[in-house]
Amino acid sequence: MFAISKREFLRLMKGIKSIIIIAILLITAYFSAKFSSLLLTLDEFTASEADIIHTAGFLVLLLFFGQLFVMGLSHDVMNREMHDRTIRFLVTRTSRLSIVLGKFLGVSLFWFTCVAVSFLIVFFFSHSFDWLSFLQLMSLLIFQIALTILLSVLIPKPGFTMFLGVIVGLASPILGFWLTLTNNPWVSWLKFATPYYYLEEDYTFPIILVLAAVLLAVAHLVFQRREC
Repeated sequence: MFAISKREFLRLMKGIKSIIIIAILLITAYFSAKFSSLLLTLDEFTASEADIIHTAGFLVLLLFFGQLFVMGLSHDVMNREMHDRTIRFLVTRTSRLSIVLGKFLGVSLFWFTCVAVSFLIVFFFSHSFDWLSFLQLMSLLIFQIALTILLSVLIPKPGFTMFLGVIVGLASPILGFWLTLTNNPWVSWLKFATPYYYLEEDYTFPIILVLAAVLLAVAHLVFQRREC
């Protein structure tokens, strides 16, 4: 499992798309932290708003484009192995659960590294580390990674998941925020299945990890029954 996660992590770190996304994240974190001090001089923010303003630009970027970034890099995290037939080699060496968890840990470690470095850049300017925002953002990314793995197991063709990844990546935050804010009784109950609803309160984000675990369990069950 750890060999698979290491391989997936290194693959992501070396990719051209990954380097571009890392650059976007780090540049956003840098300018978000750098110019937030200028905004604070306006004295138009509450104490809670002032606490998160240093990371505001970075948080908005990942809230709206996090799913798109995750799926853009890892839409073929599982079906690539099935398409190339390398999955046959893996299933003879380890369990299918270890493959799913190994892929999940590798992708999660990549995003943990990106987010941690970005928050350290913010820390350099603000001299404070916003642990709550960090944990909320990581829980959201973990959910998005689990969803990406599930779709990659369900859809065997990498080309199709690449196309679907763009649609899901753009539609997911729009739909999630709409469900969270709508008062329509016919659809408002669906907000409990979206991670964005649990970001409204400070300490409800662990529920997002439960939702991610459910997605991973479904992905494992589907993968367990799939012919390789």
